[in-house]
Amino acid sequence: MTAACVKRAFKYRFYPSDVQAAELVRTFGCVRKVYNLALAARTQAWQRRERVTYGQTSALLTAWKKTEELAFLNEVSSVPLQQTLRHLQSAFTHFFNQRAHYPRFKSRKTSRRSAEYTTSGFRLSGGRLTLAKMSEPLDLVWSRPLPAGARPSTVTVWQDSAGRWFVSLRCDDPTVTPLAATGQVVGVDVGLDHLLTLSTGEKIANPRHERRDRTRLAKAQRVLAKKARGEGANRARARRRVAKVHARIADRRRDHLHQLTTRLVRENQTLVIEDLTVRSMVRNRNPARAISDAAWAELRSMLEYKAGWYGRDVIAVDRFFPSSKLCSACGRLAASLPLHVRTWTCGCGTTHDRDVNAAKNLLAAGLAASVCGAGVRGPNRSC
Repeated sequence: MTAACVKRAFKYRFYPSDVQAAELVRTFGCVRKVYNLALAARTQAWQRRERVTYGQTSALLTAWKKTEELAFLNEVSSVPLQQTLRHLQSAFTHFFNQRAHYPRFKSRKTSRRSAEYTTSGFRLSGGRLTLAKMSEPLDLVWSRPLPAGARPSTVTVWQDSAGRWFVSLRCDDPTVTPLAATGQVVGVDVGLDHLLTLSTGEKIANPRHERRDRTRLAKAQRVLAKKARGEGANRARARRRVAKVHARIADRRRDHLHQLTTRLVRENQTLVIEDLTVRSMVRNRNPARAISDAAWAELRSMLEYKAGWYGRDVIAVDRFFPSSKLCSACGRLAASLPLHVRTWTCGCGTTHDRDVNAAKNLLAAGLAASVCGAGVRGPNRSC
């Protein structure tokens, strides 16, 4: 029995013509309108203790198209309109299963401008992608080829806040297969002075991408702050300049994390990390900026899904485990260890680098947790 292919999304940038851009913007607006109308209908039903299904909202969409007020919905492809109803259904499913908050309405200014097409809404032939209701193919920049024989199941088109256009092709990738097993295990401690410290003693520098562009970002934000709020073209241009700086920072950060996580997953069979609550940590204003720039949550997400791709294991140790204060040599727990203390000496005479010691303790705790069951909280917990 062969293993199922991994579903991957291949992202490409493209440059639409004026006609294509206008058509896509109109589609984004219709997608947002249908989503908000369906959400309002379902909310009213929810207040009456009734549930509305996807099929019922699809019937509502058909009725809306027949009205004079919403006749413009017929001008765009029906595929992304149906897809946004499916997305709303998924949002309600997550809400009912207590995995997410109640769905919110989409905003014209702040919500992502996107549209999703299924196989009936696009045509990919000879490296040319044509969307429904468009006569000309999109001018894609094929920065990397699709897997041989790949047939995309969905195509998502969006425009980011910096004004750039992207398309994402989701398809099976048969080239992603488990790597050869290796006995290498490593503990990974995240930080700010060093992005990662491994139990092997290796320290990986923190690039601090946001700090490199902080002056440029501050200047762009000052210019934006002086523009009067409204729909003026000057404010729109100033906002786009700020967005471009943020996009530059995010692109560099994502590229670095991809290279780093791919290397760690390829080299190690098991990776042990700490189960940090980044959302709570950034509520502290002092380190919030640096923590957000380090992107610990994105780092963990990449490690986990790549480990699933390549047959590796990621173990998360309980966040309350005192990895820094615990001596990795004798197991003695230090009374206190302020953040500014980077090296310390245990009563047994062992001098520790704070981060390397934490990585070693995470490795030991993670391997113990894989045998005992759940994560560990303290040094005295046993099987």
